[in-house]
Amino acid sequence: MARIERGEADGIIAWAPDRLARNSIDGGRIVYLLDLGTLRDLKFATYTFENNSQGKFMLQIMFGQSKYYSDALSENVKRGNRTKAARGWRPNMAPLGYRNDPVTKTIAIDPIYFTLVRRMFDLVLSGGRSSREIARIAREDWGMRSPQRPRSGGRPIGTSSLHKMLTNPFYAGVFVWEGELHQGKHAPVLTLEDFRRVQELLRRPTRQHVRKNSFAFTGLIRCGACGATITAEHKTNRHGRRYIYYHCSRRSGPTPCREPSVRTEALEAQIASFVGRLGISPSVERWVLGRLERASAGNVASVEAVRETLSQALREAQAQISQLLDLRLRDLIGDEEFVARRTELQRTAIDLAQRLEAQDRQVDLIPPFRTLVSASHLAGEMFFKVDDETKRLILRTMCSSHPLLKGKILSLEAAKPFAEVARLAACPRQRAGVDTFTTPEALALMDSLTEEGRRPRVGTLVSALESQGRARPKVTRNAA
Repeated sequence: MARIERGEADGIIAWAPDRLARNSIDGGRIVYLLDLGTLRDLKFATYTFENNSQGKFMLQIMFGQSKYYSDALSENVKRGNRTKAARGWRPNMAPLGYRNDPVTKTIAIDPIYFTLVRRMFDLVLSGGRSSREIARIAREDWGMRSPQRPRSGGRPIGTSSLHKMLTNPFYAGVFVWEGELHQGKHAPVLTLEDFRRVQELLRRPTRQHVRKNSFAFTGLIRCGACGATITAEHKTNRHGRRYIYYHCSRRSGPTPCREPSVRTEALEAQIASFVGRLGISPSVERWVLGRLERASAGNVASVEAVRETLSQALREAQAQISQLLDLRLRDLIGDEEFVARRTELQRTAIDLAQRLEAQDRQVDLIPPFRTLVSASHLAGEMFFKVDDETKRLILRTMCSSHPLLKGKILSLEAAKPFAEVARLAACPRQRAGVDTFTTPEALALMDSLTEEGRRPRVGTLVSALESQGRARPKVTRNAA
């Protein structure tokens, strides 16, 4: 149209009038140029036009019909998207880690990128990793590129794209469509609780700079004397050997910290010893599994009670959403208050729905316990064989809060549920079996009683040994 206005042409060839205008501005501009004589003729393959009053009148009718078709199509698409979102499926392009299934019209897991996206969230949860550093790891260490799409893709992951991905609630199983929160039916990458933790870590004030060195435990340990963070640095001795020392970051200022430095080997030895103590013996493991198997039958009633409580709370939240909509329809509350309270209630309902779903998966406690025991043993055995990133993840996962370093001694406390494993590792049954009854007959009898599911006691062991003609063992009062 600009070229026609400049006089480069005075006619247009098109397939039909709806190819030229689907809104009032474009259609009016064409008719106005026809009135001025700047545009002299229009030629269509499926429509006959004459440049007179009747022809321009029919042309305006065709333009109006094309605008109606465009508006009706837009309304139908929006209605279809709202219906799809209400069913739990997010419209439009699936984010990284997922793919659009053309057969079922749903969102499925991408077999290549889903695991990598989960590893990115794990790096944030491990602490001390910024979006810039995680993007660098994805590009350089993993060779990660965005998936190929018709008009884009195949590019390295940028920091801004990664930050947008880490703050997208879609990965927690929910999504926002037209200002409303929906519970998605796609497989989530992480839970809502972990997603909230990721947002807290991303909002934490950090200095964004390129690190010259990467250390395993920086940002996780605090000084036991002043509370400042523990940092690390390389040191070279007079023989040219390099060492890594961890020390308090408050080395200068009016009140510098005087805590001594500790070498990374000594620090790793303390962490490995702590992790190794979380493992339990096979006999205690068999005893706990026996108790869990017997408790599974009686646990059904408790699970049902909790499930009913969560279901009732979910129904109440949904009822409050309906009541809130009724208040808005009666014009008793404003738009801003309605949107804010509805969003809060929707988040509560989605959280209850996820907890209800998780409750259904926690009926059988034996597989999670076996996984926990395996993780405890494996972490202790493989600690010195893994890289710094895995060591950092082990400490972050198995230790609660920030460990304190004072006098070269690292104070560690087991996180849940590893604290329960540590309690089992120091249970009285193990102390009595190892410290008091040291004879092979007593140890064998202890194992047999444990396998039968009975709780072993000192009196039972003594009576059993005497009945077999064995010597009565000497038992101290503390051991009993």
